[in-house]
Amino acid sequence: MKPDFGNILRMIMWLLMLVGGAVLSIYFDHQYFSGLFHNILFHIILLIPGFLLLRMVLRASKNTGRYLARKGREGELPRMQTNKLVTDGIYGCMRHPMHLGLLFFPWSVALLVGSPFFILILAPVEMLFMLFMIKLVEETEAERKFGQAYREYKQQVPFFSFRKECLKMLFGKNI
Repeated sequence: MKPDFGNILRMIMWLLMLVGGAVLSIYFDHQYFSGLFHNILFHIILLIPGFLLLRMVLRASKNTGRYLARKGREGELPRMQTNKLVTDGIYGCMRHPMHLGLLFFPWSVALLVGSPFFILILAPVEMLFMLFMIKLVEETEAERKFGQAYREYKQQVPFFSFRKECLKMLFGKNI
């Protein structure tokens, strides 16, 4: 099977956002937030919410990835590819549940790094960039791949859902 360059490009983009964001933020922290960045208590306080948020991000990714692998694949496909439109389970609640979880990845890394610049400025910018890419790239690819079926699904199911039962499916132990 040949590699999927779209997925490779996405992974490179993630690395640049997270690692590059951390490095850039540490530079700006030394310039503008030096006192806070060097405060050990500040870092200790941020570790717990950073770890908990990262755990939620990973659980959402695991839950949705396993569900897609089970329901969205028919035949031999490269890893992380689908060829069936999945519209039930968590995907009956929202069109992009994995992305909703992953939206908080930059913020969880920012909290773990303990970078005020990353937490307050760069992570929110990266989250907005991700929303833009989901709307512009992911939705376009899904429409191209699944055609009219996806357009109908799009009219019936919201982009994200914050209903309690949907979030429970997304972040729960198993879906």
